[in-house]
Amino acid sequence: METISAILGQTSFSHSNLEQLLQCTGEDKSNLLKKGGAVKDLFVGNKVYFRGLIEFSNVCDKDCFYCGIRKSNHIVKRYNLTDSEILDAARFADDNRFGSVVLQSGENSSPAFTDRITNLLTKIKELSNGRLGITLSVGEQTELVYRKWFEAGAHRYLLRIETTNQSLYKRIHPCDLLHDFNRRLDCLYYLRAIGYQIGTGVMIGLPFQTISDLADDLLFFQQFGIDMVGMGPYIEHSETPLYEFRHLLLPIQERFDLSLKMIAVLRILMKDINIAAATALQAIDPLGREKGIKVGANIIMPNITPGLYRNDYSLYENKPCVDEEPAQCKGCLDARIAMADGEIGYGEWGDSIHFLKKGNKEAI
Repeated sequence: METISAILGQTSFSHSNLEQLLQCTGEDKSNLLKKGGAVKDLFVGNKVYFRGLIEFSNVCDKDCFYCGIRKSNHIVKRYNLTDSEILDAARFADDNRFGSVVLQSGENSSPAFTDRITNLLTKIKELSNGRLGITLSVGEQTELVYRKWFEAGAHRYLLRIETTNQSLYKRIHPCDLLHDFNRRLDCLYYLRAIGYQIGTGVMIGLPFQTISDLADDLLFFQQFGIDMVGMGPYIEHSETPLYEFRHLLLPIQERFDLSLKMIAVLRILMKDINIAAATALQAIDPLGREKGIKVGANIIMPNITPGLYRNDYSLYENKPCVDEEPAQCKGCLDARIAMADGEIGYGEWGDSIHFLKKGNKEAI
């Protein structure tokens, strides 16, 4: 078995190498995390790009076993922002030079929903005079719908695969066509063919998940040629079927540490992609997102959803910053990123260098 030091000196990595890196401890772990940060600084620099997150609805047609806003959770208070509230949030992002916004919601594929998104994309482009980049994270749609949104101004799309182990995927979703692994994978292929910057990600520390699964996830990102990744620790929610298996979970701190190692390993594996420091990191550690930046992440998604609704977009429990208004969140993140030796890329889209190298249009 190779030493961690020897693996970190390599330019390519086997499945076994990735497993070793994800299991390392002590000084080896410290060296891995330092390497992740060093590779980030060398290949993408120390800039951290904001994506103003607008969680505009928690109404969802899906019933994923891990998610707090699943359709069958009748305890959660459902909400749907008005167009005016969404546009006000986008205007805040533009006024504060965030560079980009993310429109995120539960999954819905009705014509009324998809037409609404098209209209919002057009209006956000108009109000910002084209300054705001727009990422969508609204689930599985048809290729035609994705193309319509791309033409209306969306240029990045985040669709988390959650796990690339199909057996595990079936254990954490209902067994029906609405929750089909291959359907989700097909959507990623549609998005790539259309020209989006493609984002995906996985949950780290799921019940039944193995280190081998996570190594496979990393190789999937590499082999697919993903442009951006948003992944973080799995945090259980008491109103979900998966909560029954909480006794199988790693201790919460171990899930956090494993998430940092995943970020560092991914940065070493895919040097010039965008990697988000997930909000779930901060749900475990008050400095979680800063630690994610230090080891390889370069994207932060400050929540600019009106504070009244934030606690209801509860994918997991103990979500941080639910009592802050957007201006408070921005001021907090300014200080936090400075603590992590980062520089905020105000007024920039911060597009994936990996994507741009493929000959696609340049970032603003």
